[in-house]
Amino acid sequence: MNALRVVFVLITALACAGLALAEPPPAAKPGPEHERLGFFVGTWKMEGDVRDNPFMPAGKFKGTETCKWFEGGFALVCKSEGEGPTGPTKSLAIMGYSTEEKVYTYYVVENSPMTMTKAARGTLQDGTFVYDDESTFGGKTVRSRYTIAKLSPDSYSIKGEVMGPDGSWTTMMEGTSKKKDKEKEKDR
Repeated sequence: MNALRVVFVLITALACAGLALAEPPPAAKPGPEHERLGFFVGTWKMEGDVRDNPFMPAGKFKGTETCKWFEGGFALVCKSEGEGPTGPTKSLAIMGYSTEEKVYTYYVVENSPMTMTKAARGTLQDGTFVYDDESTFGGKTVRSRYTIAKLSPDSYSIKGEVMGPDGSWTTMMEGTSKKKDKEKEKDR
């Protein structure tokens, strides 16, 4: 019995020594999907039109948005401020990519009651991001879709739509963003 115990202790000690000598796995690095978000790094000037809709009156919007890499390079943090049909606007957004779900993610909070309760899920095809969201507003479930289409290395268009009770999409807002600076992908 003592011999069996000695063998067990030796095997356990060797296994622990092997684990201690093993190199830790390499740190995770951003993949190509994360790197594609680098297009948004920098400061952007936004402007466009809001159409009359159940959530806000029609009118013009304009503003500035600055996006920077969050530490590690897996997500962007974007802060914006401007003017819209309801007055001054401010928001904080996080753009990322879920390697588990294989979708782009977008989460935003604003200085208004319209706050996403979960991240919108999106795809990227031919330079166009399409994000789908389902939120509760006024006690009702609202499905929305946001399309961000790259127009050039320094500009993109955005379109926000909401699904009606009949299942058809209605455009709520459209606009463009143009890069104000040539800030590179730094601060990763």
